[in-house]
Amino acid sequence: MKILVHLSIFFSILFISLPSSHSCTANDKDALLEIKKSLNNHPLLSSWKPQTDCCTGWSGVQCTGGSVTYLTLSSSKFSGNIPPAVTKLKSLDILFFKYSNFSGPVPDNISDLKNLTYLGLSFNQLTGPIPGSLSQMPKLQAIELNDNKLTGSIPDSFGSFVGNIPELELSNNRLSGKIPESLSKYDFNAVFLSGNRFTGDGSMFFGRNKTTIQLDLSRNMFQFDLSKVKFARSILRVDLSQNRIFGKIPRVLTTLRRLERFNVSYNRLCGKIPSGGRLQTFEPSAYSHNLCLCGTPLKAC
Repeated sequence: MKILVHLSIFFSILFISLPSSHSCTANDKDALLEIKKSLNNHPLLSSWKPQTDCCTGWSGVQCTGGSVTYLTLSSSKFSGNIPPAVTKLKSLDILFFKYSNFSGPVPDNISDLKNLTYLGLSFNQLTGPIPGSLSQMPKLQAIELNDNKLTGSIPDSFGSFVGNIPELELSNNRLSGKIPESLSKYDFNAVFLSGNRFTGDGSMFFGRNKTTIQLDLSRNMFQFDLSKVKFARSILRVDLSQNRIFGKIPRVLTTLRRLERFNVSYNRLCGKIPSGGRLQTFEPSAYSHNLCLCGTPLKAC
């Protein structure tokens, strides 16, 4: 279970879930009705009635000051492309379209939502590349595109975010290629790339002076020397399993007292597992299936 909680997003949801004292703006209401039409007037949107206020009683809609700031369409019964009219909701703060059955591409012009802090499109059937324009959303705190069928690589433009450095959740897609070296300058709070086809060096996400909390690069084809990796003292969870990582486990890991999860199984590591810290508290399976690792909790060297 991911321990990261987007506190700012969580409190935003609490705030915007309060009944709005303002009527829905005409532009936002028209956009929502356009979304409903593009979804073939789906029965789950039966509460979206033209004669009523969209800030009062419309399922999945919350407002602040009469503007729609929160929209969720989360049901496996929703299908087809993501409705283009979503980008007309200019005050949108949170877009939650997870656990649905949307297909087609992530709209490139979704970057028109300049006030968006949370983009949740996980667990759909989305295809095509990740739009590079996502880097042009200044308030974005989390990009969640995991568990889709996205292809291509991480856009080069992700090396030039215009505002916040968002949490990246891109696991379980069909992404491939090398990670742009320009991402090494960023201090990501969390990165999840598990279950893709990435190659090359994934060590740029590490750094002694970074404040990264979680990093999951498992089930890819990354190749780098673990001996040379510098770990942030803030790190809580690291999963590097099922890659082609080589070298030794660095002794500095024994100084990370907050480390809760560590998995380097199914790689090409060698040498003795350093003694101390929390490294001996992990199960043998966290170190298994390497070239020649030894020492507790594995067999003696």
